[in-house]
Amino acid sequence: MKNIVFIGLMGAGKTTIGKRLAARVGRPLVDTDHEIEARSGTTIPVIFEVEGEEGFRRRESKVIADVMSVSGRVVTTGGGAPMDPANREQLSKGYVVYLEAEPRLLWTRLRSDQSRPLLMQSSDPRAKVDELYALRDPVYRAMADCVVSSTRGSLGQVVTAVEEQLVRAGLIPAQATDSANPTR
Repeated sequence: MKNIVFIGLMGAGKTTIGKRLAARVGRPLVDTDHEIEARSGTTIPVIFEVEGEEGFRRRESKVIADVMSVSGRVVTTGGGAPMDPANREQLSKGYVVYLEAEPRLLWTRLRSDQSRPLLMQSSDPRAKVDELYALRDPVYRAMADCVVSSTRGSLGQVVTAVEEQLVRAGLIPAQATDSANPTR
């Protein structure tokens, strides 16, 4: 049973959608950012402050390799994880869902968020969102098994769109989502 892996920019909804999907299809959720924090005993912003992005990325690669060694999970990643070729190789062992979101809508979600080191370290956080999108979107698309917009429709509609892709791919039976949540 392949892992279902969510990739996308910060603020795209990977953790939120992943949690909802995991509950509906009866799979455990592993959020790689939360796993990094649990293993290190501190927050990602502190890791960035003390070890820099390079130190954080080393930790991230180790966690991704460990997480992807077990199948049958819903895995959510940090936005930069797919930029490392070794991480792409590991994550591609699963079924990769790119939660795409337009930069202007991401900025609306992120502008008050003080927990995003890449934005907090930037003199122009709004421009940084555009820059990250331009850099990462082609990488995300190249490795994605499917692309789902996370900014068109409600949370439930986005989860349903992901489920439909998973049914088409043969990763979950159509009735699994109906029986897991009969009040859809």
